[in-house]
Amino acid sequence: MKFGSSICTVLVQLIALSAYAQPPASDTAGSSTGPISGYMDFHFNKAEAEAGVLDFHRFVLIVNHSFTPRLRFVAELELEHAFVEGLEEAGELELEQAYVDFLLKRSFNLRAGMLLVPMGIVNERHEPPVFHGVERPFVDTVIVPTTWFDLGAGVHGRIGSALSYRGYVMAPLDATEFSADEGLRGGIQKGSESNVRNVALTGRIEFTQVPGLTVGLSGWRGDTGFNLPRLDPSVGVVEMDARFRRNGFEARGQYARVFISDAAALNDALTLAIGVSPNIARQLQGYYLEASRLFRVPRSQHEVAFFARYEDFDTQFKMPDDYQPIPDFNRRAWTLGATYYLDPDVAVKFDYTHQSSEATIRRAPRSINVGLGWWF
Repeated sequence: MKFGSSICTVLVQLIALSAYAQPPASDTAGSSTGPISGYMDFHFNKAEAEAGVLDFHRFVLIVNHSFTPRLRFVAELELEHAFVEGLEEAGELELEQAYVDFLLKRSFNLRAGMLLVPMGIVNERHEPPVFHGVERPFVDTVIVPTTWFDLGAGVHGRIGSALSYRGYVMAPLDATEFSADEGLRGGIQKGSESNVRNVALTGRIEFTQVPGLTVGLSGWRGDTGFNLPRLDPSVGVVEMDARFRRNGFEARGQYARVFISDAAALNDALTLAIGVSPNIARQLQGYYLEASRLFRVPRSQHEVAFFARYEDFDTQFKMPDDYQPIPDFNRRAWTLGATYYLDPDVAVKFDYTHQSSEATIRRAPRSINVGLGWWF
């Protein structure tokens, strides 16, 4: 596959600047101890047979303020693709977090505002140095619709030394915005006059009993048909993940399945409304497995991690009766690459992504990606 000399030039220039850093110690983007923090990343993406694209993907500012030792405020404002122009698709400005924490005790605290859904490995913690690969995993994009956030309130805490939890009541998804390609993503209300005729429930527990191992279990349940008269399909999401790190070796895996009730009736109602069937599935499924190995770069303080990730994700995993799956949406991907770090918070990334699908006519894209991301 020919990608041109421009990719090599960009890669050489970025690697010349790069070095490794361990990810920040916080559990979420809003946990930095400083009053102002943030993260940024820009990418060079070159898909096969297409022109390369250079994009300042994200510029994020995070604000922390403690009113008292037991009362704090956290906000995260994200600008995507450099600028926003009217109604054009030239960028996106989002308030991804804006909440108040009422810190009562280690085992029980209250939280309210704009919240990240506690789902999976990446949705709550998505700073560039934290995960391998220039782009976020596909499973955390089309099955778990990262970044998934909305208005809500709930509790969080840590019990003993090995169990942490988060549980929220949140605004539900909007079923009229689901799609065959991206699943639930379009249905996120994002705190913009969110309809809460029926609230959703979500939660996550994490176990850290074994040194180096974190095991997580997440769930979501909510009715989603507030824009559909006489129809109220519900959505359930079940997700499991595990991360293990020891002596420079790291492995992680994640599995997620989405259940949409009354999917046939939902497709029928939307077909009448928009004139074409959205072909929404009644179940979506995805999983990935990833392994990486960290090495010290000779005669330097730098380290480099080489990684490989396999993903299987299908937004048409099980269809309603009388509906046929679209082969293009039953996809797999191999991502191979390296993350080269400098300072504890800067990462230069390179990967080759090979996608495939069940489609026999159109081949899934394959690409080379280069990125620079940092956290401060």
